[in-house]
Amino acid sequence: MEYLALLMFVCVCLVLLLGYPVAFSLAGTALIFAAVASVFGAFDGSFLSALPSRYYGILNNQTLLAVPLFVFMGTVLERARIAEELLTSMSQLFGRFRGGLAISVTLVGMLLAASTGIVGATVVTMGLLSLPTMIKRGYDQRFSTGIICATGTLGQIIPPSIALVLLGDVLSNSYQLAQLKQGNFNPDTISVGDLFAGAVIPGLILVAMYIVYSIAVTLLRPGNITVSDEQENLHIGRLLRALLPPLILIVLVLGSILGGYATPTEAAGVGAFGSLILAALNGALNLTNLKAVMTSTLKITSMVFLILIGASLFSLVFRGLGGEELIQSFFNQLPGGAVSAMLVVMVVIFLLGFILDFIEITFVVIPIVAPILLMMDINPLWLGIMIAVNLQTSFLTPPFGFALFYLRGVADKTIKTAEIYKGVIPFIVMQLLLLLGLSIWPELVTWLPDKIYP
Repeated sequence: MEYLALLMFVCVCLVLLLGYPVAFSLAGTALIFAAVASVFGAFDGSFLSALPSRYYGILNNQTLLAVPLFVFMGTVLERARIAEELLTSMSQLFGRFRGGLAISVTLVGMLLAASTGIVGATVVTMGLLSLPTMIKRGYDQRFSTGIICATGTLGQIIPPSIALVLLGDVLSNSYQLAQLKQGNFNPDTISVGDLFAGAVIPGLILVAMYIVYSIAVTLLRPGNITVSDEQENLHIGRLLRALLPPLILIVLVLGSILGGYATPTEAAGVGAFGSLILAALNGALNLTNLKAVMTSTLKITSMVFLILIGASLFSLVFRGLGGEELIQSFFNQLPGGAVSAMLVVMVVIFLLGFILDFIEITFVVIPIVAPILLMMDINPLWLGIMIAVNLQTSFLTPPFGFALFYLRGVADKTIKTAEIYKGVIPFIVMQLLLLLGLSIWPELVTWLPDKIYP
């Protein structure tokens, strides 16, 4: 009966593959296994008495309040056509250089990631706006689709990312739990702000790698790539109008968090208000858009919290069935200790990224494995960034990467799916190299948080 917890995990993955709603799949599978195990005396029903306090804690969590505010900010900026203005201006700025359009796509993707934090929206937006232009300018289909998918997933790692907000909250709870199990009743804490600071350098390294690769490709394989014929029409005033407002908003939001002037939730409120100002300046603030933004925000927020509620029940039953002890025993028996355990977890998370979204992985898998890894003296910030980059990589990996599906949905039918798959391979290699670099030099993650929060 000790493997019943693992069987429950396998079953919930199969149920999700059948297309059932995530939250109900998690909660329903957990309740069925709890009922069956109770009949055989393998589950203590008193575990479920902890549910009310767990749900109250979820609804009373001030950190999670940042989620609807950041979603609102990103949705407003998407409706305000910020991306279109940015791409047009950046293309005119860099269009005089060979490969300039690819650099523009990367930089705009980075800015969108830092302002919206929504991977799907970024991939779709960039696919609609830049892919036809890149093909028209003579860029290879593989390279064009690859750079768009890769830059679209930057919203996973570049703060203020919604993924990092959720991951930071889960890791904070896991870190405290790990310390309590080790007998430390005055545990240290980590915050979402710490995770944001830890993600800055890896995110910038990834952007730099994309840009260097773009320059190398266009120099070594120029093909039919043409430069822009619009460089003489570059207007500095238009460039500043397109670039400065989102930059100021990013600095206000991220700077206030990293500087310790505001919590992520307070900064998210500033960002939401600032996005409305930008929408008003762009003439996009009207009742129709506002209604669409609020409806979208409500749907996404409801989905996140409903999954969190279902995942909370799932993890409670998983622990009640002895799953946590089973995994801990497995990790302790691995040769190589923490290194082997970390490698196994990263491989499992990477594979789960094919079938589960980052929200399900964050709420279901991380609470199970993180306390065990943290008890092995693994740095929680380093662990969080490694998981975030790993998930970003799995979202790019064929044949199930979510970013590939997003782009396939908006790309021209003449572009074959195989070309999209081949196009992302160099960027997957770059992300794997980043993971290797972070493994060798954890200071790339921990240096900035240590400087900001000594």
